[in-house]
Amino acid sequence: MMNNQGNSLRLEDQVAIITGVSHAGQVGFALASAFASEYAKLTISSRTSERVNARAEELRAVGAQVIAVPADLTTEEGASTLVQETLQAYGRIDILVNLAGGLTKYGPSDELTLADWDFELNNNLRSTFLCTRAAWPIMKKQGKGKILNFSRAGGVQSAGPMMLAYNCAKAGVDALTRTFAKEGKNVGIYVNAIGPGLIITQSNLESMKPSSEDLHRKWVSMEQIVEAVIFLVSPASDGITGAILPVQGMGI
Repeated sequence: MMNNQGNSLRLEDQVAIITGVSHAGQVGFALASAFASEYAKLTISSRTSERVNARAEELRAVGAQVIAVPADLTTEEGASTLVQETLQAYGRIDILVNLAGGLTKYGPSDELTLADWDFELNNNLRSTFLCTRAAWPIMKKQGKGKILNFSRAGGVQSAGPMMLAYNCAKAGVDALTRTFAKEGKNVGIYVNAIGPGLIITQSNLESMKPSSEDLHRKWVSMEQIVEAVIFLVSPASDGITGAILPVQGMGI
């Protein structure tokens, strides 16, 4: 089994769903690997069967307990399948990390097609809603649960140009986070989000080619994202709900 580098296991025996686990070297797989090192029991999901199954095999090779659920999480059927297969495998759901989504439509706002608008909102906001709604009654019945969503650094105030649909979707994720957090207070469910800055991943480095100064000042490491996520889904964050934690470089 992979070695935990902390002094204690923060997620031992916790059942965690992580969506958006597709490519190695990206945030989803880094989170899944870190959760496994904490001895969490995992369900990972992405739209592509080949990719999510490959990631599961890599995790099992180092001793992780994990199931892979290929699913289109923009559909009610996909979200329901994800939750039900997790329940069948483990009997409960302690943690849900809504990572699936991302920026895919970049260009002038007045040239954005309706299809592009719908795709970006569905991919980021609708999927987060459907997965949260599917897991909610299970967590409510348990009397406990942690849900962690992905916003953007600084929220809507930092929305950049040329990404209208993505910015609107993430503003919706912020509202969803705070609304579910208020509804979860009396039933033991904590709902928070992190707003990541530019993350040091291989694909981001290759596509954006940052200078060494920008990398140092404006970018965040995968380890910083992982630690923020683990904090917000572990008992250490009990009592914190409705927060949108910016995890960003010094220059943002």
